[in-house]
Amino acid sequence: MGRSAFHTELHELQNAILKMGAMVEGAIAKAIEALTKQDVQVAQAVVDGDDAIDEVQLDVEAKALRLLALQQPLARDLRFIGTALKIVTDLERIGDHAVDIARIALRLAKEDYIKPLIDIPRMADLARGMLRDSLTAYVHQDVELAQGLAEADHTVDSLYQQVFRELLVFMMEDPKTIRQATQLLFVAQHLERVADHATNLGEGLIYMATGERKDLNV
Repeated sequence: MGRSAFHTELHELQNAILKMGAMVEGAIAKAIEALTKQDVQVAQAVVDGDDAIDEVQLDVEAKALRLLALQQPLARDLRFIGTALKIVTDLERIGDHAVDIARIALRLAKEDYIKPLIDIPRMADLARGMLRDSLTAYVHQDVELAQGLAEADHTVDSLYQQVFRELLVFMMEDPKTIRQATQLLFVAQHLERVADHATNLGEGLIYMATGERKDLNV
């Protein structure tokens, strides 16, 4: 494989990652929509769509391993391929969190909510914004944008603590709310993990661009 063909395949690898990123962001958006609107069809669509996300992950992994096997990448290209393998792992886990939220939406679809869902959708919007920023940083190798994910992650963590405290009060004041409050707390946990995975993507970009490892989850 010549260098021109090699770089064409690197570009295709990047495009596949962006496709997967768009799919998992859409899955998170639909899962939260299903939860807030108590829409069973939308929730089920998220669950059913997980296989398609997994297929893209397998395609990226196959492409990356093929490039490693057929070419002897230079240090920067090797980091690009290694980062691609790490990114799709984080994206696949984000997709799994979307499915878990959708399954909770299915369980709660016929219940009256104990409180209006305000902070959970805010968490979701922030987490999705972090995911978009991490992928933009990846495409443009924008280290500064990637580093900014740390501050956004702190905001998501603060919202999670707020949701936790509010739901805990509901559970203490009325034991009948425990089941639903626990399910909503799981949703908040999933979104907090989505934000963590987005910061992982940022760390991968920083390593790819600079060769240095930086922990953004601090």
